[in-house]
Amino acid sequence: MAPKYIVPECFREFSDLIALQSTRTGGVSEGPYSSLNLGINTLDTAERVHENTLRLCASAGINPTRIVSSVQVHGTEILTAENPGSYHGYDAFITDKKNLFLCILTADCYPVLIFDPRHQATGAVHAGWKGSAGRIVMKTIAAMQKNFNSLPAECLAYIGTGISSDIYEVGDEIAKEFPPENSRRSLFSMEDNKYMLDLGTVNFQQMLDSGIPASNIERSQFCSYRDSGMFYSYRRDNGTTGRMVSLIGVRTL
Repeated sequence: MAPKYIVPECFREFSDLIALQSTRTGGVSEGPYSSLNLGINTLDTAERVHENTLRLCASAGINPTRIVSSVQVHGTEILTAENPGSYHGYDAFITDKKNLFLCILTADCYPVLIFDPRHQATGAVHAGWKGSAGRIVMKTIAAMQKNFNSLPAECLAYIGTGISSDIYEVGDEIAKEFPPENSRRSLFSMEDNKYMLDLGTVNFQQMLDSGIPASNIERSQFCSYRDSGMFYSYRRDNGTTGRMVSLIGVRTL
């Protein structure tokens, strides 16, 4: 079976753009990693993850030697990518180079993909609760403005599949990490003094605050936790699970 992945509708009109979020279908991994696990830092074998990567790249028309990735640390560091490679400590990438494919790994956190058609610039963000509290999406958009003269009003963005707000219960210690103005619109207080964190809306609001129009933003309607046949979920699977990849890049036609 070929790898299955989601292509955001907002990017489909651009023939030179490759953007997708993988599912868990179409690979060779077994057990809790079945089957298209793309997380090299899981306990799956490196050989299977490598084969899964090759399969996805072949299906999407990507040269696997042109990938930009990082060991993500739930921070807010952004790499302006000039060359392919595997880095450490970055949770977002931006580039205006052709044939560089920015890759983010997730399994409940939210992947965010950004495209500036005028300057042919791209961004990819790993937005978990820590990065979202640190406004990593806003910082990435600002970095694209600074480095590539991107205009947020012209950018298109995709908020990929993550854990939905009706499932993602967090404690007061996490809620306090969010700025008060964000907390009021993204955290819903429960009777047992817990909060249901809506990371998708947090990052949607950061895009709006940065100047990207709502009409330019697409949001996945899936849930990584609930849609177990399609996606990995760190919380659902108690940490023993695979990873999806979300990637974006402009290719030379």
